[in-house]
Formats: sequence, structure tokens, C-alpha cells
Amino acid sequence: MAVKLAVLVMVVVVAAVEATSRGTSAGGGGASLCKMNEDGLLACKPSVTKPNPADPTAACCKALSGADLTCLCSYKNSMVLPALGIDPDLAMGLPVKCGLPVPAGCSGMKQP
Repeated sequence: MAVKLAVLVMVVVVAAVEATSRGTSAGGGGASLCKMNEDGLLACKPSVTKPNPADPTAACCKALSGADLTCLCSYKNSMVLPALGIDPDLAMGLPVKCGLPVPAGCSGMKQP
């Protein structure tokens, strides 16, 4: 049940991010995931999509620094991420690229 809820939350957040990136969102507070708001999620999206992922921007790293990294780590094996064009390995590498500590127990996040 918890897995289904997590998948549903991720689908809703990504749909909101996609709508915002296409200019169809009304703006405002918007959705958040693991203490990252829509702006933070959008700032990091180019860094977690193939074929040519960009280095994380200052805006992405700032958003990630305020995020709950343990919560984000819980999505590392999600089937939703690849279905949405998000590469889980790239996503797990962002904290280190931003100079952030990897949470204990989050073996999926890349160590320096």
C-alpha cells in the first residue's frame, strides 16, 4: 500500500512539473516532493534526463540542499522515474555533484 501511495505521489508531482514546464500551470506554491518545490524540481530536471544530462545548476543545488535526501533516496528503485525520462542513476548522483552529504543508508547515492 505504501509503495502504491509513493508512486501516486510521484506521478502527481511529475505531472505538475511537466505542466509547469509547458507553461500550463497557474503558478504559485505548487506541488512539492521531499521538501523540494516545483521550481527546484524543474531546476534539476536537465541534470537527470538523458541523453545529454547537464551539470546541476546553482538553483538545482540550492533546492537539493533544502530537500529531504533520505526521502528522495526512497525513489531510487521506482519504476516511475524511468517511465518519465528520469534516469535514477543520474538522480542519485546529484547530491555529490552539489557537494552535499549522502544520507546514511542511501547506498544508491553516488559517493565521491
